[in-house]
Amino acid sequence: MKKMSRAALVGAAAVSSVALLSAPAFAHVSVQPEGPAAKGGYAVVDFKVPNERDDSSTVKLEVSFPTDHPLASVMPEPVPGWEAKVTKSKLDKPLEMHGRKISEVVSKVTWTATGSGDDKGVRPGYFQKFPVSIGQLPTDTDQLVFKALQTYDDKEVVRWIEAPQEGQEEPESPAPVLALTAAEEDGHGAAGAAAKDDKKQASASTEAASDSSTSDTTARTLGIVGILVGAAGVAFGVLAGRRRTNN
Repeated sequence: MKKMSRAALVGAAAVSSVALLSAPAFAHVSVQPEGPAAKGGYAVVDFKVPNERDDSSTVKLEVSFPTDHPLASVMPEPVPGWEAKVTKSKLDKPLEMHGRKISEVVSKVTWTATGSGDDKGVRPGYFQKFPVSIGQLPTDTDQLVFKALQTYDDKEVVRWIEAPQEGQEEPESPAPVLALTAAEEDGHGAAGAAAKDDKKQASASTEAASDSSTSDTTARTLGIVGILVGAAGVAFGVLAGRRRTNN
């Protein structure tokens, strides 16, 4: 029995160690697009913030945007219970967007919890998404790296700022990385995909209307033919009756 108990304890300790070591792999701040994030286009991305603490809540998130590939358009979506602050910075080399030059871009977005008590921030065992519309996405890279700072109500700050390196293990505090897909033909990413869907629906509606119009025309034609055939039948019956009477 003692041997079994010792084996069980060793097994439990091993499982606990694995759990502790693997926890950072899924507990860090991450970024995922809502739909495609195509090069040269626009996208809506979600910064996902899980709370990996048992006794404190996340009350602030700071996301720094890449300086090597600055984004001309950054617009955070309002999140209930949070206040977003947008920080801009001057560019050494202006960007061109839709025919105009842009010398100032968003360099950081900070979300701060505005609630109180247990309703403030991201509580233990929960996560929160912070959506942001960004563009135009660069065409000369396959990914964008964002650095994030996660602050808890006990003043602890976790720095998710280590950029993952190809061919190496994930760092202890990995930064959120957005993978970019191949460029869309219309260059508008998710917006372009939505436009294509609208065109398909419009085309389908036009075809349906055309089919309906054709069906109505056919029905009318058959109705007229039916009336003519009926009238001819009546006329034939009248003539036949007159012939019998004359005979």
